[in-house]
Amino acid sequence: MAVVGEAAGLAGLHVRPALRDRLDLPRRVVFLAAASMVAIVFVLLGFIAWQGVQLFVQNGYPIGSVISTTWSPQDAPISFGVLPFVAGTIGVTGVAVLISAPLSIGLALFLSEVAPRWARAVVQPALEIFVGIPSVVWGWLGLTILVPFLRTNLNGLGFTLGFSWFAGSLVLSIMILPTITTITYDAFRAVPQDLRTGSLALGTTRWQTIRHILLPAARAGTLTAIVLGLTRAAGEALAVQMVIGNRPTMPTSLTQPMTTLTSQITLDMGNTVFGAPDNNVLWTMGLILLAISMIAVLLIRKLNRSGGRR
Repeated sequence: MAVVGEAAGLAGLHVRPALRDRLDLPRRVVFLAAASMVAIVFVLLGFIAWQGVQLFVQNGYPIGSVISTTWSPQDAPISFGVLPFVAGTIGVTGVAVLISAPLSIGLALFLSEVAPRWARAVVQPALEIFVGIPSVVWGWLGLTILVPFLRTNLNGLGFTLGFSWFAGSLVLSIMILPTITTITYDAFRAVPQDLRTGSLALGTTRWQTIRHILLPAARAGTLTAIVLGLTRAAGEALAVQMVIGNRPTMPTSLTQPMTTLTSQITLDMGNTVFGAPDNNVLWTMGLILLAISMIAVLLIRKLNRSGGRR
């Protein structure tokens, strides 16, 4: 009987923690918060997707109507060609990344491998302050300093107005520099110190170690930083709108005024009626921008998986 009673007591000890786990309120709250976030994301994606196809479903415009270079939503013949905005978005963000990525990687290398402790203590807080500057401030600086400089000093190179593709890319390159730098720095610091030590023990120099060991080991993280910077640049509206010129033309030169998806949505969103064709085409442009961002996210995931396999 004593043995049976002891066994029952041990069984009770195992049952009570399991029951307490099932009734664990903090766990349920955390699960509910995570489920709510996932649900909100899917609801937002579904809503944008539904509104993005209303131009074709509700208004009856063919899908091919948006694949043109003519933007004329008010004047006959009405045309909703969004190719200039898509090309403008890709062009502006591409040039911005080409300018910012080498500078950001170089700065991250300096902070990670070269800078003394006091320099790192100064530069890292400066980067954090850099990130906190509002986009309207960057746009205003570009409008009052960069655009007049281009118009006055580089007129012979074609910057007759100052508002241009190059101006938008230059402002964006400054804005995304701290994003790429911070993520790349974290990728460099995540490389095990033993790899550096082993390379130096074999007689290589610091720069040979950086080139042949550090950069290949942090390749996935560096590419992730660049893609995140590209996504950040593609979603920027106000700063670009203030310096790019906002002309719905296909980009052919760095010196010409042009526009992007976000800039055009910002310009027209207050002048349209919900459900009208000129309003639905803005939702279509938002859906295209969302597709670009989702492609970037999928690319990041692929880079992370390939980096993990290495």
